Amino acid sequence: MTTHSNLQYDILIAGSGGAGLSLALHLADSCRVAVLSKFAFTECSTYYAQGGISAVYDDQHDSIESHIEDTLIAGAGLCDPEIVKLTVSMGRSSIEWLRSQGVHFTEERTPNGTKQLHLNREGGHSHRRIVHTDDATGKAVSLSLIERAQAHSNITLLEYHNVVELITAEKLGQSPQRIVGAYVLDSKAGQIKTIAAKIVVLATGGANKVYLYSTNPHISSGDGIALAWRAGCRVANMEFMQFHPTCLYHPSARSFLISEAVRGEGGQLILPDGERFMRRYDDRMELAPRDIVARAIDSEIKKHGIDCVYLDISHKSREFIQKHFPTIYMQCLDLDIDISQQPIPVVPAAHYTCGGVLTDRNARTDIPGLYAVGEVACTGLHGANRMASNSLLECLVFAEQANQDIRRQFDNIPEPPPLPAWDESQVSDSDEEVVIAHNWDELRRFMWDYVGIVRTNKRLERAMNRLVLLKEEIAEYYGQFRVTSDLLELRNLVIVAELIIRCAQARKESRGLHYTKDYPHLDDGRPPQNTVLIPDKPAKK
Repeated sequence: MTTHSNLQYDILIAGSGGAGLSLALHLADSCRVAVLSKFAFTECSTYYAQGGISAVYDDQHDSIESHIEDTLIAGAGLCDPEIVKLTVSMGRSSIEWLRSQGVHFTEERTPNGTKQLHLNREGGHSHRRIVHTDDATGKAVSLSLIERAQAHSNITLLEYHNVVELITAEKLGQSPQRIVGAYVLDSKAGQIKTIAAKIVVLATGGANKVYLYSTNPHISSGDGIALAWRAGCRVANMEFMQFHPTCLYHPSARSFLISEAVRGEGGQLILPDGERFMRRYDDRMELAPRDIVARAIDSEIKKHGIDCVYLDISHKSREFIQKHFPTIYMQCLDLDIDISQQPIPVVPAAHYTCGGVLTDRNARTDIPGLYAVGEVACTGLHGANRMASNSLLECLVFAEQANQDIRRQFDNIPEPPPLPAWDESQVSDSDEEVVIAHNWDELRRFMWDYVGIVRTNKRLERAMNRLVLLKEEIAEYYGQFRVTSDLLELRNLVIVAELIIRCAQARKESRGLHYTKDYPHLDDGRPPQNTVLIPDKPAKK
């Protein structure tokens, strides 16, 4: 890796999911935008989202106020009410914008013969308000936005490009502090590029890859969270890692998600003997919020010493199942599971990061010119637990919020200064990359065992002790060898793991997604508090 490249754009967006591409399309008419994807553009969390996007369309039975109330309840006292109101109120306009971009959502005919959007219901929602494209909504959104971005002359799409480090004025010894660009690994060419930009946007998704079992293990390695933390941004609420209750339990499909909508359409969680167990945990049964359902499944698995529980939708007709869940039906059928005749084996898996880089209502971080949108950000929408299908909505709303804010101030932002090339004069190619795989496996295993669905002080302490040693090994390795995409992810994951553990240790109660046996109840002695971590002042070099 000896060659270098210097590029400059108005806007640099790291991440090619719903948040990143939406913002790129909003800005591209007036700005030169580059969008980075560390893998192929379809390898993003949005693409794999099955359920849909929450928005109030049923004016007769539903309301904005009801959607707000449901979100606040799911968030267990830590949602920002103003952010919730902002997000929910933009639901319908966000859906209509997607339709204008070519996204086709599932429709149904009304009794008078007209067409309207078909609405699903999912956990935590009191009404049907999930707009969807069958059971592959994210794929429909991703493909439409990618197609639009590819056709826009002002958008440069760079696949297999992963941010190594953000470049700030402070790191260059300049003031005032602001973002000026990033070092980016082109993993196909084996080249680190220096990319200058007036605005940098993190849209890199969450961090569930830090766990052994997750619903999208190829993608969410916490890159943006770690990048922002190293640059000097605050991070909040990282203890609230959401485990999706129903991931397919099968050796050939360890990361395939069984959509929340299956439970929304009547799917029942049962034990191997057929007993329906959710009544012991919540009056809402299978439609309880995800944290409750995931803990219930985890408890039943441990109590009975079984490998999984089962999700049964077989009481519905084959025609109904094929119509509503064609992707899930075919995927399971390929594995010799006919969900119209037999229940689906399921287990919880790490799914969504409710915390992240702390942002305001305009998606701004602590560093001027640096924005964070989508799962990478902690906006105040999700609080202690994300309600189903509010995530894609958040991507769309805060992409628009960032768009408006960037437009307001863009002309007053100075051009970035000349940036130094990446210095790799003191490193060499690694001859022991097996170290990365071993460290990665160790990290994900102890995070699953000690910092998972149920925690204790002792488990968190054990995890931190192991992490300290692992962090030193990775830092030493990073300092000696040229970077690779795997090394970048591992370096970022170990930082994210530390942030999760530190936040979990700081919370002396059980709230939302954070459940600890040492403090099994809410701390009612004080108002609910966010867990905010402040980084040490970043080094200049």
